[in-house]
Amino acid sequence: MEKTYNIKEPVIHLSVWLCFCIIPVITAFIELNRIPSDLIIVILLLPLLFYTNYFILVPNFLLKKRVILYVVSSILFLGLFNYIMIKVFPSAAFNRMHEELVKTDQDIPFIKEMKYIVPLILSVSIFLLGGIFALVIDFYKREGESKELESTKKEMEIQFLRAQMNPHFLFNSLNSIYSLVRKKSDDAPEAVITLSELMRYMLYEVGKEKVPLEKEMNYIKNYIVLQRLRLKNTEDVTLNIHGQTQNLLIYPLILITFIENAFKFGTDYKGNTHIEIQITITNNTLNFKIKNIIGVYKKDMSNSGVGLKNVIDQLNYLYPNKHALEQTESKDYYLTHLTLNL
Repeated sequence: MEKTYNIKEPVIHLSVWLCFCIIPVITAFIELNRIPSDLIIVILLLPLLFYTNYFILVPNFLLKKRVILYVVSSILFLGLFNYIMIKVFPSAAFNRMHEELVKTDQDIPFIKEMKYIVPLILSVSIFLLGGIFALVIDFYKREGESKELESTKKEMEIQFLRAQMNPHFLFNSLNSIYSLVRKKSDDAPEAVITLSELMRYMLYEVGKEKVPLEKEMNYIKNYIVLQRLRLKNTEDVTLNIHGQTQNLLIYPLILITFIENAFKFGTDYKGNTHIEIQITITNNTLNFKIKNIIGVYKKDMSNSGVGLKNVIDQLNYLYPNKHALEQTESKDYYLTHLTLNL
């Protein structure tokens, strides 16, 4: 796995090694009034332990699940490293410490073995530390990639949902205009112009991640104008918007599906449409309430539920833990109450 780094990581490595190396150097200088050359060699070789595991063994063996090969390679490398340390640098700091211990504690046999134990413990510790760092870095890298992949997947799903909604909206709007044309209504040209405004908004604005709330409100107003042209009696269709919409953003097409459904099912057997829409914006919170009568057209769940399901999916994706949706049905009315934290 190829490692990617930002500027901070080399700085962190350099700082840690400086702190790690400066302590024995200062200690040696205080006790001996000089810095032994062997100590410098040991300090320079310790990063070799760390980075061999960090850059080579863990990425190429352990992370690729070649555990046995990783264990064998680690043992061989540590054995070779300690052999070189003991044989090539016999007067290194640890060996010198061993000699001082032997002089002061000649009656303790275990002290004689410290010549090999202390360097081994140190080398294994530094080696394992390199492996731990490699695993931690890999974990955070995978977590970042997972979040990025989830974000990409989320965006693709949202675009797919919007792509489904656009034909759904266009189909309903064309039905509205078709009704006007059949009746040879003088309102048909105005309906076409209004539809063109709606489609222009969907073409140039909906592709954005968020849109100004004011534009979304204008879109809703135009949609209601189009429906008023189609329907026979819309005296009981009301839209009330309260609060400031400036400088606020919203994900597009969140509210329109609920309005579409209200117009589709909110007409009684006499042709009267009763729909109450109330939108209130207070302290970056949008409260959307829509109430419609339960008309003569019953829902065909196999066909009409697509738009509603899509908008619920979008709410879960776009406003996780930032929205509340309540839908209630009585004998005569259907009520939807949506709260959005913008």
